[in-house]
Amino acid sequence: MLKTVGVPKEIKVQEYRVAMTPDGVREFERHGIDVFVEAGAGEGASFSDDDYRSAGATIVPTAADAWAQQMVVKVKEPKAEEFGFLRPDLTLFTYLHLAAYPAVAKALVDAGTTSIAYETVQLPGGALPLLAPMSEVAGRLAPQMGAHYLERHNGGRGVLMGGAPGVQPAKVVVLGAGNVGWNSAWIAAGMEAEVVLFDKNLDRLRWVDQINKGRIVTLASNRGALERNLADADLVIGAVLVAGGRAPVVVSEDMVRSMKQGAVIVDVAVDQGGCIETIHETTHAEPVYELHGVLHYAVGNMPGAVPHTSTYALTNATLPYQLELAQHGVAGACARDAALALGLNTHRGHVTNVPVAEFLGVDAVDPLTALHS
Repeated sequence: MLKTVGVPKEIKVQEYRVAMTPDGVREFERHGIDVFVEAGAGEGASFSDDDYRSAGATIVPTAADAWAQQMVVKVKEPKAEEFGFLRPDLTLFTYLHLAAYPAVAKALVDAGTTSIAYETVQLPGGALPLLAPMSEVAGRLAPQMGAHYLERHNGGRGVLMGGAPGVQPAKVVVLGAGNVGWNSAWIAAGMEAEVVLFDKNLDRLRWVDQINKGRIVTLASNRGALERNLADADLVIGAVLVAGGRAPVVVSEDMVRSMKQGAVIVDVAVDQGGCIETIHETTHAEPVYELHGVLHYAVGNMPGAVPHTSTYALTNATLPYQLELAQHGVAGACARDAALALGLNTHRGHVTNVPVAEFLGVDAVDPLTALHS
């Protein structure tokens, strides 16, 4: 059993989320596990230090104090200035996206840290329960951000998502019908845009079609169909995911060149490398750049724009797994829960997730074997 949990303040640029709400602290305290929250960690998400104290947390003055605990829970991958806090007797539970951040993977392996990634915890049916809530938030934000940058004074074509009576609405192309893509398409359709949703999974497209009764056009993903639809798109939303691995590039630079001047790309998959060839990660401070006349929005932590909502959504999903790890230890929790075992990414210098290992070019060690070696 792990006795202490640390909650450091996020230091990624304009990342205002925090890994645990005061209600989450209360659950840990109820189970006799002490939670140490760095001072000010929750302010960006509208949680005060007093809120955490009232729930039973100990407020600590520095990041080092929070990182000194047996388990650390975060929102985003550790930054270079946090690598010094990594150590062999630490369990880190956060979003890692190691295929997109190989320097983080190297730091975790070199330190011998046990790391569990929210995004690779996977249920038997393939669902990703800890990625889903942030995917839903990011998916709902994507059309909102796209609509903002389609406005002329923000650099876009000057197109209103829903058009106007007698005027054609914006055409929105969504790549991928998973949680991000489905939520993006749903919100864009609610804004009365013309929405085309691509995916390779025909069963998933059938489900979307049944739910939306034709309001969203569903198309099987192939190069020709993509080329035709991207050429007259006003907004393209990238939402392609490979659990644990790098997102496949499905839009080439030539396709981007073919798009309308002032069109907008929002690549939600950028935190896994991106699915647009011309994409590179941006921040909330400088969210867009222009290339080939097309605005690219590629913020790697989109849900950080709505941290109060996002923190509640994240804690609702992660708290049961956090408690499982704390109560049973990593080896015990992973033995009890196969989904959590798939979440294990590194342990004692080994990479234990197959897609991550493949991308990094190293051999994967079975997580349960690694934990009991």
